[in-house]
Amino acid sequence: MQYIGEHLLPGRIGHTALAIGFAASLMALVSWFFATRRQHLPEGESWKKLARTAFHVHGLGVLTVIGTLFYIMINKYYEYHYVWAHVNDELPMQYIASAFWEGQEGSFLLWMFWNAVLGWVLLWRFRKMAGSGQPFWEGPVMAVIALVQAFLFIMLLGVYLPGTEVKVGSNPFLLLREVMDAPIFAKADYLQLIQGNGLNPLLQNYWMTIHPPVLFLGFASVVVPFGFSVAGLWLDQHKKWLTPVLPWAAFSGFVLGLGILMGGAWAYEALSFGGYWAWDPVENMSLVPWLVLVAGLHTNLVARATGHSIRSTYLFYLLAFVLVVYSTFLTRSGILGDS
Repeated sequence: MQYIGEHLLPGRIGHTALAIGFAASLMALVSWFFATRRQHLPEGESWKKLARTAFHVHGLGVLTVIGTLFYIMINKYYEYHYVWAHVNDELPMQYIASAFWEGQEGSFLLWMFWNAVLGWVLLWRFRKMAGSGQPFWEGPVMAVIALVQAFLFIMLLGVYLPGTEVKVGSNPFLLLREVMDAPIFAKADYLQLIQGNGLNPLLQNYWMTIHPPVLFLGFASVVVPFGFSVAGLWLDQHKKWLTPVLPWAAFSGFVLGLGILMGGAWAYEALSFGGYWAWDPVENMSLVPWLVLVAGLHTNLVARATGHSIRSTYLFYLLAFVLVVYSTFLTRSGILGDS
């Protein structure tokens, strides 16, 4: 059937950008792996250049996906399930961004955006560190970030596990008629008969505009101390990594803590949330990774000054990232939705 009024080109662009971004993130991961393994050989430099190029391509893919999704939401193309689920004709323009990251797919894209930005900042820093006698931190740290990005791309591609019917993730560019089986789709002009669900009225608040970007920047930044921990273990440099990781850990602790405080202020302002310390699990899942990260920051200072507590610093930074991933899974998978 030839449907009337559907805008399929943005969806195709989004699908293509997701595929290219995923492939580029895998290429960056593999290239930085070999660049690290062969850092003292002439070919190591070629692997490093390839990895950087692939990371830039992956970043452009992330930006293209975000731009395309914003485009179809601003124009209210209800043929797309994500737009239909989070936007309606009455939604004020200032809440389009809030609607963007209300859903799981938008939240993952926000996380990926900050990962890409942090990766570009790290590449700039690593270029400035070149020739300073520092170990090759770039390879292991950026390989970790590329791995995280590849995993998040998988969550957005919505793939099925091999040999099973278990679907991992969801694609933000799925058409409404691909997700739902309803009689209305027997009509070629079904778009004239539907209206979007819109943003939850409780979330039409200025906090929803500013809180998620800060919180997800905090989540994303935890990958940097994690990456330096992996680099220290990979390169067998158990003391030298303590200095370059310190400002990143401090930044991560500050931003994540700020996001938690903003969430608490929002919870007190919105009476339906019952106050921050009502111990709502969704509100507090970000608190535990922050506590572990701050513990790592303290042991980092001790280890750098005295040489003690290095193992504790490894443990705290590694555990902080694992807890961020775990808490995000719990909150975004809906497991805690009815808590």
